[in-house]
Amino acid sequence: MRFNQKTFLSLPGLTKKLIIMKKNMGIIDIIIRLLVAALVVVLYFTSVITGTLAIILLIVAGIFTLTSIFGICPLYSLIGVSTKKKIE
Repeated sequence: MRFNQKTFLSLPGLTKKLIIMKKNMGIIDIIIRLLVAALVVVLYFTSVITGTLAIILLIVAGIFTLTSIFGICPLYSLIGVSTKKKIE
């Protein structure tokens, strides 16, 4: 197998291209998501939210945290939205 910048996986008869996603989240968006995720975790550990709702909100908080770390929101990419300021 040979790896280069454009080919992610190269198998006989099958080639998958490496998909590079552009950052589409601005700093305000990232901060808000991290604050919401932190709030959900605090509410969970103080037993304000419990049960199924807690699990769903913790999953959403995890997604918010991951998207904030990488600066990429797949949903934004799908609908063509970017909160990142454009550098001129």
